Amino acid sequence: MSTEYASAVAAVRAMESALLSQADIERLIAAESWREAADILRSVSINPPETSGGFIAQLDDELEKTWEFISSYVPSPSELDLLLYKNDFHDLKAALKSLMSNTDPKELYLRPTLLDLDTLYLNVREKHWEMLPEHIRETAEKVYDSLAANMDGQLADMMTDRACLEKMREKAKLSGNDLLIRYAELTALFADIKTAYRLSLMNKTEAFIQTAVCGSDELDAAALARAAAGGFESLTGLLESTGFGELAELLKASPAQFEKRTDDLTAALIEDARMKSFGLDPLAAYYLAKETQIKNLRIIFVCKDCGADTAIIKERMRMLYV
Repeated sequence: MSTEYASAVAAVRAMESALLSQADIERLIAAESWREAADILRSVSINPPETSGGFIAQLDDELEKTWEFISSYVPSPSELDLLLYKNDFHDLKAALKSLMSNTDPKELYLRPTLLDLDTLYLNVREKHWEMLPEHIRETAEKVYDSLAANMDGQLADMMTDRACLEKMREKAKLSGNDLLIRYAELTALFADIKTAYRLSLMNKTEAFIQTAVCGSDELDAAALARAAAGGFESLTGLLESTGFGELAELLKASPAQFEKRTDDLTAALIEDARMKSFGLDPLAAYYLAKETQIKNLRIIFVCKDCGADTAIIKERMRMLYV
């Protein structure tokens, strides 16, 4: 029942006040030195380290703390598991590729994750598929066999990314939660378009593209693969004819603008969810909001370290929750 989440929602409401506002983000973008930026961060109860590089590293732990916070309140944390599937499948790719290249995957892992990262590499190396969580088990074995047969890293990436999207959609539909279903569908839709765009520029075959795209309720995988195999103009033509003309125009202008717009469209789901007083939605919304905030902070300080212009940083900012 939704009332089971009352205490969790109350805790999230208390934490929302610590999220950065648009004004906070603009002040950080305008900061002319790390010292000035650090003062701004302290003014909003964020304790930064001595350097911007150290702060970027600190962000890696922040989302994990957010997941732990939500999990400590939620009656059934597994209901939100699909929010971590992207990290899980990324970490699976890291383990598989590190095995094939005989390198240590630890620096490549993303957190938070549902996986036991201390045993992931060992289980993949020893082919102990039964020891892996169910949602990555089949994919791990298939991608391992593919890599062992042809050492095609790109194909391995495509197979893993598609499996991730399929599992997200499957998990969301089983949950029956409208927010999670819509989130999974948008994630699959936008990832498919991005993948089809990249592969159209690489002149990949329809069969190859078909292995890479998942399909969604709004865009058929076979039609997308066929269009992308025909080249970029063929792909954008399909998008324009299926209600995604805006995204087609953004791809023509700049892939970075496309990514920002799709992130913002996903973030727009949060607005309705955050207004609810009970149920799972405010918790999922808070996690996604924190994820967006961390992404924005990373963009700001990585761009500043690279000497990027303020206007460029502003263009790349994602929509905020508050």
